[in-house]
Amino acid sequence: MTNRYFSAFFILFLNPITLFANSPALDFSTMPIAKPPAIAANAYILQDFHSGQILAEHNIDTPVEPASLTKMMTIYVLDVEMARGTISPNATALVSEHAWRTEGSRMFLDLNTEVPIKELQQGVIIQSGNDASVTIAERIAGSESAFAEMMNYQAQQLGMTNSHFTNATGLPDPGLYTTARDMATLARAMIKNFPESYQIYQQKEFFYNNIKQQNRNRLLWRDNTVDGIKTGHTSSAGYCLVASAERQGMRLIAVVLGAESDSSRAEQAQTLLNYGFRVFRTEELAQKNQVISEMPIWKGSKSILPIGFNEDAYVTVPQGQAKLETAVSVKPELIAPIPAGTPVGVMQVKLNGEVIAEQPVVALETIEKGSLWRRFIDTIKLFFKHLIA
Repeated sequence: MTNRYFSAFFILFLNPITLFANSPALDFSTMPIAKPPAIAANAYILQDFHSGQILAEHNIDTPVEPASLTKMMTIYVLDVEMARGTISPNATALVSEHAWRTEGSRMFLDLNTEVPIKELQQGVIIQSGNDASVTIAERIAGSESAFAEMMNYQAQQLGMTNSHFTNATGLPDPGLYTTARDMATLARAMIKNFPESYQIYQQKEFFYNNIKQQNRNRLLWRDNTVDGIKTGHTSSAGYCLVASAERQGMRLIAVVLGAESDSSRAEQAQTLLNYGFRVFRTEELAQKNQVISEMPIWKGSKSILPIGFNEDAYVTVPQGQAKLETAVSVKPELIAPIPAGTPVGVMQVKLNGEVIAEQPVVALETIEKGSLWRRFIDTIKLFFKHLIA
């Protein structure tokens, strides 16, 4: 990734356009690039981690059963609570009879034992232990149903609009569903917000209770650039996999839902990742809080407002495509007060004249109201400005 395109910025004083909420799929129908491969799965998505752009997709908003991919949200809630300080990784949790009797994949916890949270975390991530998932849920929320409410709250916060959780394990339930897009959204949040916890997902095996179990993600053995994330399977959901890999600073996320076998889900995810890395590249346009321009502001304590991005700005483009242009449109009149972080415009990224991505532009500094005299003078100036216009 490079920053060679930053000089392409120019400012257009236009009416503000609507800022996008979800990263759009790239439309390269008029560009000579390789088409996405055929993927044998009910739904799938390939997304760039940094830019959020979708590089390949099928049925990405169709609700499906997540199976054990549910445990990604179980661990995400645990990470949130550890970050808040409500629970420590060194704390312990009691294994209840309900947790101990939970069917499906197991960490092989003993009934009525106290188990460290950090070991339960590994048991969920690596061994996909349903008993460990329920034990975490009960330790944090008192019951699995109450924990599911916390899972749904976090899903809403992340914008997972087509997901609903009813348990911590992924065991079949009529009210439990998600989508390929939502799973990719969760994966991006995990990697970005909790990088230390994310490292556990690349661990290939875990010993507990004198039992060694291997991570079910086959790609960890096949591709050393893959460092996660999670498998899932039930007879009704099929074989599912969320995988992520990083090569030369470019990270991709592949979600495959409803494949026909364990080996197939790995092959389909690998095919998506290889396609993405072969056909695309990701460019860094500007860094977080980097000033891309300074705009005049009216009636403020200062006359100039620095603008930029509240997140690092990236774009994903086809390999070999060099005609990349950026244009920033800003509100025609910026009037104080404007708090830092307030959206004031939008950047469009164009490739060969086609808009392929948008990024919101924000105020990088808080500008308070100016003095009474400054506001009076600027009111007069704006009056004549509008009169002339």
